[in-house]
Amino acid sequence: MSTRSISHWMSLAIVAIVLVGSQTAFAQEGEEQQSLYDRLGGLAPISVVVNDFIDALIPDEVLNANPAIDTARKRVPAPYLKYHVTALVCQATGGPCQYHGRGMKETHADMYITEQEWDRMVILFKEVLAKYDVPTKETQELLEIIDSTKADIVASSQP
Repeated sequence: MSTRSISHWMSLAIVAIVLVGSQTAFAQEGEEQQSLYDRLGGLAPISVVVNDFIDALIPDEVLNANPAIDTARKRVPAPYLKYHVTALVCQATGGPCQYHGRGMKETHADMYITEQEWDRMVILFKEVLAKYDVPTKETQELLEIIDSTKADIVASSQP
């Protein structure tokens, strides 16, 4: 297998739920028992999606219009952010990773993220998931995980 083929496979692996042969009741039962982490394909495809997601967030003009977000983006190197978000997603989806970063509330407290900025982030995330053809069920589960953090990220009041 060429390096290009391997690379192509890894970037598309986020959509892989490999079923060999026909969909038997046994295969469907096994799929239901798999963690979201496993259904997404594991750490490699999760890291590819997080990488693209962060790459979409960092230059976004809507988000960077908020001076506090812009300052945070300039202060925190993208590779560091990608590492922590990958670990967080890995852990939250049932994978073996352990997130050791700060809590969502503490991390975002001084950014005063608005509902509109939150919505923009969700749109960007959905676009990345769509780019990799993440199945509807897995997309919904990921969005539910993200939604569970909203209260800690969106500011209840502006400064």
